[in-house]
Amino acid sequence: MFLSSAIIRALTLQSSYISRYITSQSSWHPRRSYSSNFVRIVEVGPRDGLQNEPRPIPPSVKAELINRLAQAGMRSIEAGSFVSPKWVPQMAGTAEILRLIDPVPKTDYAVLVPNRKGLDEVLRILSAARPPPPITEVAIFTAATDAFSRANTNASVSESLARLAPVARAALDAGLKVRGYVSVIMTCPYSGGVDPRRVRDVARELLQMGCYEVSLGDTTGAGTPASVRTTLEEVSKEIDVHRLAGHFHDTNGTALANIFAALALGVRVFDTSIGGLGGCPYSPGATGNVATEDVVYALTGESLYGDMGEPDSVGSQVLGLKAKWDIGPVSLALLAETGAWISEILGRETTSRAGRAYLARRQRERKLAEAAQVKH
Repeated sequence: MFLSSAIIRALTLQSSYISRYITSQSSWHPRRSYSSNFVRIVEVGPRDGLQNEPRPIPPSVKAELINRLAQAGMRSIEAGSFVSPKWVPQMAGTAEILRLIDPVPKTDYAVLVPNRKGLDEVLRILSAARPPPPITEVAIFTAATDAFSRANTNASVSESLARLAPVARAALDAGLKVRGYVSVIMTCPYSGGVDPRRVRDVARELLQMGCYEVSLGDTTGAGTPASVRTTLEEVSKEIDVHRLAGHFHDTNGTALANIFAALALGVRVFDTSIGGLGGCPYSPGATGNVATEDVVYALTGESLYGDMGEPDSVGSQVLGLKAKWDIGPVSLALLAETGAWISEILGRETTSRAGRAYLARRQRERKLAEAAQVKH
């Protein structure tokens, strides 16, 4: 790839980041916040980002994507799903993907399970494989409306919750963590606007069955900062906001604004997708998840000015700029490269604006260096 010098610099920076975090946070754990400014980013690209792709993607490519994300510093990665290939063909081959992963220490790898059959397959793989795959948690999901739940799982919300309770219990008994998802927290493509009290009640049920955290999903991407605040204020009447995560699709370009609205209310965990990959097969018209690169830049970009290669840049240290938010050992450079790589495989450009901007700067840097060599 033409950005080899940039990659070397990114790897050097990444090594420095990781070394610093291992030294200062040797007991780092994704569920633990070391300060009110620590934000955990859950990378859902390999599962939620790819599940709606029309063309089959080889397991080896998905595994390489996961490995690249881990090398870029992502410490919570949703690796795949044990759903029926009949309903989500793109998720076939998750077992093979797990065998191909190169585990990175202190990294949580999760898989989605829709029912007990999916969990049983996870447990079978964990008991049979030597060494076992690096699965540390499973995710279960339901919705805030009956209409969406029936379209997605052929069950009402109450029926879905009744099915999920024994799945959560069995996963916990097997030593796995359990994370919950609630879809369509703002609007439902089948029944319209969603009552925030409904979101609160469903999230509470998931926590009561043993989920350590519940991710609230704006599946249609219809949310705005105002509606996000309204929903979170209602949900937090009964639920500790630190047990909530935000999952915002960027259909209407408001995902980043919604994240900052949630941050202001105390949410410190957000789901993102490399390159803005995604969409939902049961939510017509919904576009991709918010891009991981864009979220990383929005949270920490002011601390990266000196690494951007801008002409005459004095750098963030000279300017006295320091990022308010701590996101762990994450490298924007490696994320941008990864987003461009997987997007090229999928036959399109990355939709991440921060990723495109970073790569354009590096390309300009390369051309300037080549021009300087010609002069000499």
